[in-house]
Amino acid sequence: MAEVLVRYFAAAEEAAGRTEERVEVAEATVGSLQAELVARYGEPMERVVRSGSFLVGGIVSRDPSRELSGTVDVLPPFAGG
Repeated sequence: MAEVLVRYFAAAEEAAGRTEERVEVAEATVGSLQAELVARYGEPMERVVRSGSFLVGGIVSRDPSRELSGTVDVLPPFAGG
């Protein structure tokens, strides 16, 4: 088990109903975090994690095997960029 601070932005914040929280995940990977967030918040969060990305250690990633560390930002897709 691993614990990370997850910060939510825009549609991710709306889906979670909060701006941040500490989350325990089975494995310290983006894929494990995605699964945990979908289990907690259902379809609204599934749409966000399916098309959005994660900022891990200052690097944007969609790779489910990417290792987590410290704080992870959940970023929905952004228009125009």
